Amino acid sequence: MVSPVTVVKSEGPKLVPFFKSTCVYFVLWLPTSSPSWFSALIKCLPIFCLWVFLLAHGFSFLGAHSNARKILAGLIFSALGDAFLIWQEQGYFSHGLLMFAITHVLYSSAFGMKPLNVRAGLVISAVSSVTYVLLYPYLSGPFTYLVAVYVALIGFMGWRAIAGLQLANDLWTWTKLSACLGAVLFMVSDLTIAVNKFCFPVPYSRAIIMATYYAAQMLIALSAVECQDAEVARKRT
Repeated sequence: MVSPVTVVKSEGPKLVPFFKSTCVYFVLWLPTSSPSWFSALIKCLPIFCLWVFLLAHGFSFLGAHSNARKILAGLIFSALGDAFLIWQEQGYFSHGLLMFAITHVLYSSAFGMKPLNVRAGLVISAVSSVTYVLLYPYLSGPFTYLVAVYVALIGFMGWRAIAGLQLANDLWTWTKLSACLGAVLFMVSDLTIAVNKFCFPVPYSRAIIMATYYAAQMLIALSAVECQDAEVARKRT
């Protein structure tokens, strides 16, 4: 397993633009009541930086690892979803929902189906079902089934990320832990969006949503780079 020190030295500098752009978003804190292309750019900028983070590992790395390509594609659809959600009050919420649904399909594919971990799948299924049952009374029209499909997709993505984390017998790696934490934070972010939009106002909802969302995307992007870091570690030993 690659040591944390190697990870920080290898990946830390590539993530500096992401951290800076995230700080810019929270410092500017542009009002959501006045959507604009500038506010969309500021919101999407940290995700653009994660594109660059993965691309910085080289096209040969992306060409050799399909999971990294899928995560990059997921980040592209995430940026589109972020842009649509800037104008959600103008009727583009469902468009953003679709973009993030595609993102979760791509992330699920990147995490793979091995190991299966049925127990984790049953737990996530139960949590997803309870979540939808609690949201259902507040849903109407097409959101009744759109939210159901979305909950199923993000739940599936969470299952595949969590299933890969095998704590027993030292089978876990920092990237699998990163994927797991990223998926959980993504679910927290989207649950906060759903409760705030359909049920009742959540205090500090925007801060909670964006902080967990950016952290989730960074962790998921990090989960794609294990192979290259392993190669770096081997060369140094």
